[in-house]
Amino acid sequence: MATRQSIDECIQKCEDAIREGQKQYQAGLGQEHYSDSDYTQAMLKIEESVNDLAQLSQSANAQQREQLHRMRLQVQHLQNEMILLEHDPSTVGGTLH
Repeated sequence: MATRQSIDECIQKCEDAIREGQKQYQAGLGQEHYSDSDYTQAMLKIEESVNDLAQLSQSANAQQREQLHRMRLQVQHLQNEMILLEHDPSTVGGTLH
């Protein structure tokens, strides 16, 4: 069974990834976004979070699984938004597909 501490650490890591992802997404919408590597790193952290949530869910009890599921929905929503944002470092700003 997953410990409360491991759940809390995973949730914290996901929240950090969401904050960084939102920051990069907002920058991607604006004209100030020039760093493709920062955007890519944020996407990698989000993907890591999705994988961590899935792995931890396997050893969680029902209440913990529900908490992890809600977090996974938030992370995947941002992941989808970032994927849909056309991110091309050769252009200024991004556009939605």
